[in-house]
Amino acid sequence: MQRSAVATFFLYCGVGLFLVVTLAPVLWLAVMSISLPSDLTTKPLSLIPRHLDFSRYARLLTFEANSPGEAFLMALRNSLASSLGATALSLLVAVPAGWAFSRYRNRGVSAVLYGVLATYMTPAVALILPLYFLLSMLGLLNNVFGLILVYCSILTPFTAWFIKSSFDAVPGELESAAAIDGASTLQTLWWVTLPYARAGVATAALFAILLAWDEFFYALLFTSNQNAKTLTVTIADFAAGRATDFGLVSAAGLLTALPPVLIAFILQKSLVAGLTAGSVKG
Repeated sequence: MQRSAVATFFLYCGVGLFLVVTLAPVLWLAVMSISLPSDLTTKPLSLIPRHLDFSRYARLLTFEANSPGEAFLMALRNSLASSLGATALSLLVAVPAGWAFSRYRNRGVSAVLYGVLATYMTPAVALILPLYFLLSMLGLLNNVFGLILVYCSILTPFTAWFIKSSFDAVPGELESAAAIDGASTLQTLWWVTLPYARAGVATAALFAILLAWDEFFYALLFTSNQNAKTLTVTIADFAAGRATDFGLVSAAGLLTALPPVLIAFILQKSLVAGLTAGSVKG
């Protein structure tokens, strides 16, 4: 069926509006990151910098004592460690949990699943005190591993629910055939179920990484120096001074966005397949 000219016009207008709303802030960050400080404070504001200044990127990627580069690179290390570590630990728990939720469908198991999801829906501010006291007792305040444990409280319910929906799309007959051939439950999960649901697991891992990478509230409260501060907190520190270098903040924001973009680009096929998994049961 052919679309009318009016429908095509509105379609392209919608796509154009979506691109403007999505890309305009990123493009403005790029312009600010290479603009001179005088270009960012003049009135009227200049949308095109008169001189290109890439020195801020060099400052952020140069490891010197007591410099913005030291703070940024240390925070990059902490963000990578906390997001990847929390994702790996969450998947270690969520994969068998999601399989159990998918295969044992009774009221008790469903109640547990919804109870787990309720913890994911709980406002973060309500969990501050118990998490703080727990980390304090374990000696994990201002510690990357402590941050990993906190992030697991966010990621594990989400990944378990997401992976459960992927396991729902795997035919149970495959597992029954594997059991008849003598495979154990763990062997069936690893060699039969996971290969069919790998797209959904990869998608869950991607979203978990993004959630942990962008988390700010817990990282702000439970870290106090460069040993554990993540990129989100460090960028906020860059913007907290009396004489804020907005170009430096913009450059840090763009560099911070690169790792998730690269991960999403690498996993794009799994992302598309994982989002559509479960829409049609085999």
